[in-house]
Amino acid sequence: MPALAERALAELNIAPQTIEPTVNYLVNDGTEVFTYTGGPGSLDVRTGGKQDSHKVVMHNGRPHVNEFKLDVDGFRFVPHDTKVQNFLDEAEVKRVYYPEMEALIKAESGAKRVVVFDHTLRTADDEMRAERKIREVVPRVHNDYTEWSGPQRVRDLVPDEAAELLRRRFAIIQVWRPIRHPVETFPLAICDARSLSPDNLVVSERRYPHRIGQTYAITYNPEHRWYWFPRMRRDEALVFKVYDSLTDGRARWTAHTAFHDPTSPPHARPRESIEIRTLAFF
Repeated sequence: MPALAERALAELNIAPQTIEPTVNYLVNDGTEVFTYTGGPGSLDVRTGGKQDSHKVVMHNGRPHVNEFKLDVDGFRFVPHDTKVQNFLDEAEVKRVYYPEMEALIKAESGAKRVVVFDHTLRTADDEMRAERKIREVVPRVHNDYTEWSGPQRVRDLVPDEAAELLRRRFAIIQVWRPIRHPVETFPLAICDARSLSPDNLVVSERRYPHRIGQTYAITYNPEHRWYWFPRMRRDEALVFKVYDSLTDGRARWTAHTAFHDPTSPPHARPRESIEIRTLAFF
């Protein structure tokens, strides 16, 4: 049996089938919701709305990895190694990781063309975050793009082609993975797209130094079905869709959040991860 399969089986034997952590939603009280996002290493400053924390049942996704479909559940969990040696080397990430991610997303989604446009490193280690100028984990339920900001990202990034590209289907697909150690703190949880109602989506502005974006904050719904993948490793990837231009019933949004894991071991190592963002054209 390959080493990867052996490790996956070991994780299945160790981790519980469900846990009940607390996740942070938003109360939609009608106030304007927005986030100021500064330069590298700065902390996000959030204003408006009220945090709404709920204990949820979260399912171990490892026993179900072959069941998840990108256009049905909104995500896929895949074994996927990388040739990147140092994820903190931006030049290496762009030279090595970007082409790897283009190929992965083409394979998982069926897209004909994939454009990687951004990556974000995150850590739960405040000292490392400040020293390396990388971002903090995000312990609130959200989806990264909205009905407006999805197409707007195409206009921002490929303005000369945007009018033609927006006539056909496109999606924004992201990939998340640990960059060094297996995840022991603040893992990423993901919500089955079929359990997410449009009524749960609240527009939240992101105000950058040079542009305005939008994400969706998410309100609580007891129907949400949550998954996490215990102790994700560097050779595993979570592929998930945060926008799809088609409205034919397929998954369009995938709410997700970091959360405090009640099964984290004592003296757990802080989570370190990378997320990649892509435009996928069909």
